[in-house]
Amino acid sequence: MRHLFLCLLVLAAVGCKAPEPAPPAVNLSGFPPAFRDGYADGCASAGGRLRQDSKRFEQDRQYASGWRDGLDACQRRNRKPAS
Repeated sequence: MRHLFLCLLVLAAVGCKAPEPAPPAVNLSGFPPAFRDGYADGCASAGGRLRQDSKRFEQDRQYASGWRDGLDACQRRNRKPAS
């Protein structure tokens, strides 16, 4: 009985992991894969939790450009209009 309780406790803890954010709802099919990766990470970062491949950001212009564009676009989309 004790083992069953511990197993259930572990399963409950594993199930509490925050889900990965959904990819941005933007058609990026004409952009290179590095830009799309950066855009997705930048958009995910707009939610307040930084998601960035810092080495890639420093070395890959397309990734960095996509990251900045994604962050900017998703921050604007997340802002609520003033009442």
